[in-house]
Amino acid sequence: MKRTNRSVIPGFGLTTGITLAILSVVVLIPLASLVVFSAQMSFSEIIETITRDRVLSSFKVSFVTAFVASLINAVMGVVLAWVLVKYTFPLKRLIDGMIELPFALPTAVAGIALTALTADTGLIGGFFAKFGIKIAFTQIGITVALVFIGIPFVVRAVQPVLEKLDTAYEEAAGVLGASRSRIFWKIIFPEIVPAALTGFGLAFGRCLGEYGSVVFIAGNKPFETEIAPLIIMSELQEYDYSSATTIALVMLVASFVTLFLVNLIQTRNTRILKGGN
Repeated sequence: MKRTNRSVIPGFGLTTGITLAILSVVVLIPLASLVVFSAQMSFSEIIETITRDRVLSSFKVSFVTAFVASLINAVMGVVLAWVLVKYTFPLKRLIDGMIELPFALPTAVAGIALTALTADTGLIGGFFAKFGIKIAFTQIGITVALVFIGIPFVVRAVQPVLEKLDTAYEEAAGVLGASRSRIFWKIIFPEIVPAALTGFGLAFGRCLGEYGSVVFIAGNKPFETEIAPLIIMSELQEYDYSSATTIALVMLVASFVTLFLVNLIQTRNTRILKGGN
């Protein structure tokens, strides 16, 4: 008599149906609504909407500050992950937990706090103001806010890779006379590149659409510090849903392209590390 082992986990059909249902309600339907509202406009109207001077300027501010902030996060995130994994020091658990504070802290609270600190009368802004450097209500301030909300993505992407990294290769390279810098660049760095790229892509996508923590510190000066999400909110307040969704669709496509390219590079690097072509 043939015995079959039945799994206590629900079958493929049930779990797939639940997954698709949740994915549709939470992700697919809201994203599809952007396309539906944008489709109410003709192609020429769409081009006219997204090529307005004020909209193009907001795209530039959003993309430039998000890219710069993500680059800073990619570097500093690797450094923070390295320190948290490789070293033991007092209050390490507390600092490790504080990395995720931007996830839990309301973005409006973060924006107000950062604005108070970086304004000319603030603790940090007042110091730089002595040298003629203005932080709040400039693109520098926007970048600071985006660094704050994006840093956890890189740290949490790189940290598990460093924890699972086999130290035998490092020890062997050290025995053979390799310097610490050479060990890092030749052995450790190739292993963490895919994770760092993933963190960079996630941080860039989050920074690109960030609104709450940026709207206070930006100052919202047209053609200078006005971000694309603020333009979208302005269009919604004027009940111009078609224009708002068209601008939002551009941001959505940019985020998708970024994540696709990062995943493509990550897959290629992983294949190379495993000995593939």
